Amino acid sequence: MPRFKLVLEYAGTRYSGWQIQKNARTVQGELRRVVSEVTKKSDFEIYGSGRTDAGVHALGQVAHLDVETRMAPEPLRLAVNDLLPADIHVLSLARADPRFHARHDAVSRSYLYQISRRRTAFGKPYVWWIKDELSLPRMRAAARVFRGMNDFRSFTDQKIEDGSTKVLLQEVAVVESGALILIRIVGSHFLWKMVRRVVGVLAEVGRGTMGETEVKGLLTRKARTPAPLTAPPSGLFLERVFYEEGPAEFPIVPLLGVTRA
Repeated sequence: MPRFKLVLEYAGTRYSGWQIQKNARTVQGELRRVVSEVTKKSDFEIYGSGRTDAGVHALGQVAHLDVETRMAPEPLRLAVNDLLPADIHVLSLARADPRFHARHDAVSRSYLYQISRRRTAFGKPYVWWIKDELSLPRMRAAARVFRGMNDFRSFTDQKIEDGSTKVLLQEVAVVESGALILIRIVGSHFLWKMVRRVVGVLAEVGRGTMGETEVKGLLTRKARTPAPLTAPPSGLFLERVFYEEGPAEFPIVPLLGVTRA
């Protein structure tokens, strides 16, 4: 059975995450429905590079698809896009090595989070609006604490027996773009809710209600502090999935421009 590699983008606002669930609309579920309609097949598999939670978006989710079809990759991509909802779009679709696995072969993933410092009429589904003043220097200093190998058990609801809670973060960057604060986090893998809780902690640091020493403490003991600081899903994007070592640096680009009021 041929294997295809897909790269797709989606706005997660209307979906209960990536993974198929009973009695819930998901991105994987919509993709599966459309592939079945286009290929007239029901016995096929779609695997994503990882789950995204309800309301979380993707600029470059990767999946592999095993399906019997005589269609060439580009006509297949066009046919699938014609039937997908407007908020899901397949950017590329190509034949892949039968051994390629979207999740197991990924070496790192990049997430982007958008905080808006003003109310926006157009960007509400894609930002977290924070009314309080935020200090970028404090946020950048705290971001450095997260880099490297750390134990993120305080930043997840994942059960420890489900696997190690140690994660290697290669990059945690905080940049300014107009009225937006953009936070990029690149890591080997991510735990459930981890990225949103890191962002929540950085926001508290920016507000001045939490210091760098407290952030270090969260990485050295089982504390529950980050849970109530979980950032909303609206501002979070799965940015890229890397299957080889990614570029040392690549531009941090906002999804939308939000100028200062």
